[in-house]
Amino acid sequence: MIKLLSVAIVAGLFFASVEPNDATDCWTEWFDSSNPSGTGDRENLDKLNRKYPGKICPTPMDIEAKTLSGLSPEEAGDVIEISETDSGFICRKRDQPDGQCNDYKVRFSCPPPYCAEIVCLTKWYDRDQPSGSGDWETLGSLRNENPGEICENPLYIEVVTTDAMIPAIYTGENFFTFNPTKGFVCRNRDQSSNTCKDYKVRFGCPCGY
Repeated sequence: MIKLLSVAIVAGLFFASVEPNDATDCWTEWFDSSNPSGTGDRENLDKLNRKYPGKICPTPMDIEAKTLSGLSPEEAGDVIEISETDSGFICRKRDQPDGQCNDYKVRFSCPPPYCAEIVCLTKWYDRDQPSGSGDWETLGSLRNENPGEICENPLYIEVVTTDAMIPAIYTGENFFTFNPTKGFVCRNRDQSSNTCKDYKVRFGCPCGY
């Protein structure tokens, strides 16, 4: 059985992440609040939050800007003053060789509740115990042991302890693998205690799967 994720449903869920855009972060929809008719194109984060309340997470992990035709600033030949997750994006006309900025749209990397797409969560899987070399919840093994239940290229992975449902990143342990397309591995030898906690995982797949 899979659980449908939407913005309303997942608002109270926590998705563990190890590195930005690697484990669970995804991209919001594209936003375009300004046109380069004045001094340039300014996609200010505060202004975007006011115009699109609840659409962007409080602390984005990354920002991407493209022209309305789909070009990156480098491809478009524009010199960008600011492109930061805490402030937004600014292209100033005075910085450009031709004195003009393209019209840009921006999007941000955020946890799943802010994703542009809707995903479905699988059930929880716990195939291994950390009694050997560690806790190995790899995607390949889980797909082999549970045929047809997990998509080939999941979009997200969530990892918690089996006993208290504590998100993995709050345990203070070091992880060898933490990736939606590879799965999760905690090796005993990487821990100061020489043993990993017991974890379970679940994946976010396209709802059409």
